[in-house]
Amino acid sequence: MSDQYLICTACGTQHPHTSRTSLKTCFICDDPRQFVPPSGQSFTTLSALRSSTSPRYKNEFHPYKYSSPQQKFEASHSSSQKGDGSEPKEPTLQELKQAELISITTTPKFGIGQRAILIKLPSGKHVLWDCIAFLDQDTITRIKQLGGVDAMVISHPHFYTTHLEWASAFNCPVWLAADDKKWRARLSDAVQKEITEEETVILDNMGEETGVVAVKLGGHFPGSLVLHIPHSGRLLTADTIFTTPSGLSNWEVNALGEPRSRPKDTNSYSFMWSIPNMIPLSADEIARMWGILKKYDFTSTHGLILGQDIEHVNVKERVLESVQIQLKMMGVKEHPIFSEDI
Repeated sequence: MSDQYLICTACGTQHPHTSRTSLKTCFICDDPRQFVPPSGQSFTTLSALRSSTSPRYKNEFHPYKYSSPQQKFEASHSSSQKGDGSEPKEPTLQELKQAELISITTTPKFGIGQRAILIKLPSGKHVLWDCIAFLDQDTITRIKQLGGVDAMVISHPHFYTTHLEWASAFNCPVWLAADDKKWRARLSDAVQKEITEEETVILDNMGEETGVVAVKLGGHFPGSLVLHIPHSGRLLTADTIFTTPSGLSNWEVNALGEPRSRPKDTNSYSFMWSIPNMIPLSADEIARMWGILKKYDFTSTHGLILGQDIEHVNVKERVLESVQIQLKMMGVKEHPIFSEDI
């Protein structure tokens, strides 16, 4: 029955309605943070997505295997030099099993186009960060081959999508910020676990620790989260902290391959109330978020879109630098955060 529930084609939110006459708009897209596309509001269903042949939707699995911007650049450059027009080779099950992080994306793009990230932890448990709308049997089978999902954590309401379908498929809890409960289209007290504190250790269905910590920064939404993986120093940010193009730039070498340094005042992250509508957060809100985040150590960040990964020993310093740059460009002349350093 739930595979007949209507799904917003713009954001991927699944609504508990089967009648198209009963659902005329998506309350997520009507929020000023989001938008309705020029083509207008429309809905589909999980059943329709699964049976579609034009286009044919599928989920792809991408193991994360880079440790520096230069390594990512060299891998990309090597691939482009082949020049044979061949499709990238799908990773084997063994390659996926060796990865700490696996991004899951839908092709062709559906909804916002975010990724979900499956995290393999030393505890032997697996946590799914964020959620995508499309879920089929091939995806379920592959994830179960990788060890299943012991818990899900979703950064904010734009990515709630079909999370109850995923939770049912893997028999796992879904951790969501209580602050954002009014943006849940579907409710389940049995599955949805409330994040009420600034820091929450994520537990599985048995009440055992998984090895990751949800940190409530707010900003984009009152309960917007990041996920900290303490043992490997990774921070999964979604768009709570938005990774910018200059943050992903390869500033390590110039056009001749010679060493160079990062240009002054280039940011790596931005702090937005609405990303698509380009509405920034206030200076005080950004500073408040940093006041929480600076308590955590991390050397990599992983954003909402495939490829938004920054590996750098000074990545935490780059977050602070980005905060200071944004406040300065907003016209803030004096603020205590300008005197902070790492």
